[in-house]
Amino acid sequence: MSDTPKAAAADAQLILQLYDLRREPEMRKARSFMAQQFWPRSADDVLALMNSFPGQENAWMRQVIGYWDMAAALVLHGALDRELFLDASGGEMYFVFAKVSPYLAEVRQKSGQAGMLGNIERVLTETEAGKTRLASVVARIKSMAASFAKK
Repeated sequence: MSDTPKAAAADAQLILQLYDLRREPEMRKARSFMAQQFWPRSADDVLALMNSFPGQENAWMRQVIGYWDMAAALVLHGALDRELFLDASGGEMYFVFAKVSPYLAEVRQKSGQAGMLGNIERVLTETEAGKTRLASVVARIKSMAASFAKK
């Protein structure tokens, strides 16, 4: 992080609006599903959820991924300060992306969606700090998934 804050009051307002969207009841259900129940072990697991149309879990996945991709687009297009966004959004975007990232290249290829999660990926990996944090979260996800598999 830089010593001089770059974020403006408008950035803070947008962060608060994004937070309000995360508190919407259906979004809370979607976020809960993605955090607690969705533990893909392969690209096929991700693709199965993507193709379970019109299932509730599919809608929740699209809602969460769409939300974070939209928020990341705001950063990439200069509407929202990156450092403030990453500081204020907690680790959820990292967590969601880390669950899918090991399979993302195959999912993109098989689904024909070359840009899937592209905004999220860019926001998380365009800085060294972001890459380091993402690697840490990916390692934590692997450890968590391994412990769940033993149960």
